[in-house]
Amino acid sequence: MTHQPRPIDNPQRAFLSKNRGKSTNFVFLRPIDQSAIRNPQLVSAMKPRLALALALIISLAPRLLADESPIQSGPMVGHAEMRAAILWVQTKREAKVHFEAWIEGQPAGAIRSREVTTRAEDAFVAKLTLAPLEPGQRYEFATVVDGQRVGRAYPQRFRTPPLWQWRTDPPDFTVAAGSCLYINDPPFDRPGKPYGGDYGILTAIADKHPDAMVWLGDNCYLREADSGLRESVLYRYTHSRSTPELQSLLASCPHYMIWDDHDYGTNDSDRGFRDKVVTRQVFELFSANPTYGFPERPKLISTRFEWGDAEFFLCDDRTDRAPNQRKTGDRPFLGREQVRWLVDALISSPATFKIICIGNQVLNPAAGPEIETYAHYPEEQRELLEAIRAEGIAGVVFLSGDRHHTELTRLPREGTYALYDLTTSPLTAAVSTRGEFEKNVGRVEGTYLTQRNFALLKFSGAPAARVLTLQVCRGDGSLAWERRIEAKELK
Repeated sequence: MTHQPRPIDNPQRAFLSKNRGKSTNFVFLRPIDQSAIRNPQLVSAMKPRLALALALIISLAPRLLADESPIQSGPMVGHAEMRAAILWVQTKREAKVHFEAWIEGQPAGAIRSREVTTRAEDAFVAKLTLAPLEPGQRYEFATVVDGQRVGRAYPQRFRTPPLWQWRTDPPDFTVAAGSCLYINDPPFDRPGKPYGGDYGILTAIADKHPDAMVWLGDNCYLREADSGLRESVLYRYTHSRSTPELQSLLASCPHYMIWDDHDYGTNDSDRGFRDKVVTRQVFELFSANPTYGFPERPKLISTRFEWGDAEFFLCDDRTDRAPNQRKTGDRPFLGREQVRWLVDALISSPATFKIICIGNQVLNPAAGPEIETYAHYPEEQRELLEAIRAEGIAGVVFLSGDRHHTELTRLPREGTYALYDLTTSPLTAAVSTRGEFEKNVGRVEGTYLTQRNFALLKFSGAPAARVLTLQVCRGDGSLAWERRIEAKELK
């Protein structure tokens, strides 16, 4: 006798039975009475319920796609040059991965990266180069996992830098910046009020459509339980990188990263940190910078990149740093080799604006026991600033994070132009009001902010009148303050 399957009279029960033990994000709505379909008055009355059901389905769609997707985090756009770009993604399991990209609106002309297999020992991360690209073009792209293009619930696109030299005026462009991204993880967080929050700020940055973003350190926070094993550090980076609100930002523009104490190691960690070899390996795995270090110091994370008529110099303020409170012996901050590399790079750069990115504040003179600034290292600080003056290097602006408040510091210098240091912090970590009691005599009035925020650096204007506009935005994207620095002021 052939068995006839029994009709399913309860879709909810059937789904739960089929998926017992599996993690799901489905929400079941109460079934609609079928008799309502034959009653026009009831249909009219039910319209609000139908609208609500549709709204719930739409709102849940990204989560459902995420659950079914083979992607754990990303894709992320890394360093982009005129003719090539680095793309990054993390899968949930071992998989074959490649990327495809095409000029916006021209999918028939897609180019393809090589294919790699993600491995557990590298947290299933793939980092691949797409080439050849065309300068000054907007590209769309897709991640292909095990032969299937993976859809995402947001646009995936980036812009290559334009080839403007000897052809046109410098382009107008925008670079976003921020620091201190704390993502709560209750089993490993300190008890009490959550330290992180307002993750919507990440979506707010994406909504500004920057051409690139610089992450100024503390891009994740290693906890006490993350010390020691490489697997523990991989877990922390994976946990932070998988934040849902972060994903659309990662896929919207090239990202560049430095580190500070919390993604390098423990709080206020320095050259003596035990696990810095491990954290260096994981930092490189989870970032997509153009290079890491330089021949004299390959273990640093320092690098540089250009966009338009600005060049960004990304510095490592942890690997060679002496303890803040050390009283004897050598007391480097960046270290002799890195200072020499930085000064040489500044001298050789033709950029109108030279943005030096360092995790800690450079120009704030405060140096208390609970304050990490360059002022703790006065000899090296003077060496760097004197080299900038003596070499006649124009266009220098410092960009820093770490402090859990935001401010613009201005340092007048006799016989030459004033230097600026824009500090932007935090993104999602807790805010600190400690700066109210510091003696930062260089703080520009109206720029001190104790709210979660991010910065936009807007470069614009004719060749003879280039302007850097600094904008600091609150977590909802609204403007907190703005300052203009003309290129002619930096000569």
